[in-house]
Amino acid sequence: MPRLAARLDRPAEPLVLVSRRHLRSNNTWLHNVPALMKGKDRCTLLIHPDDAMRCGVSDNDVVTVKSEAGEIKVPVEVTDAIRPGVVSMPHGWGHGKPGTRMSVANSSPGANTNALSLPTFVDEPSGNGVLNGIPVTVLEDQARYEAAQSI
Repeated sequence: MPRLAARLDRPAEPLVLVSRRHLRSNNTWLHNVPALMKGKDRCTLLIHPDDAMRCGVSDNDVVTVKSEAGEIKVPVEVTDAIRPGVVSMPHGWGHGKPGTRMSVANSSPGANTNALSLPTFVDEPSGNGVLNGIPVTVLEDQARYEAAQSI
């Protein structure tokens, strides 16, 4: 436990968040097609095993991804298919907000990566918001840590 507490007290090193697409998902609109939403959760954070170990997270953990702009909670997929120092999430999720009229998508809302980008983080030539290359930290679930402390 002391080693875990010491790790949590250290500031986390930033990772770089990039977006990705999933074969069965095209932005948001396919998330409301029942046949395409079957199977495992596709709104996951991909993280390299070395980074997962450094952050204290394991496959299928729900983690907090935090940036200067905000934070989201998302399940983790630990994989060597992504480079160390980089994490990846699909875009087009976050259907759980009030007023979202997508009944199928609402049943598996996922997390919205836009919450991690500052409104002032703009690509100068295009004027578009920057949604890739966002510095983030990945934090293990605080409730799990607190439960382990009480044992």
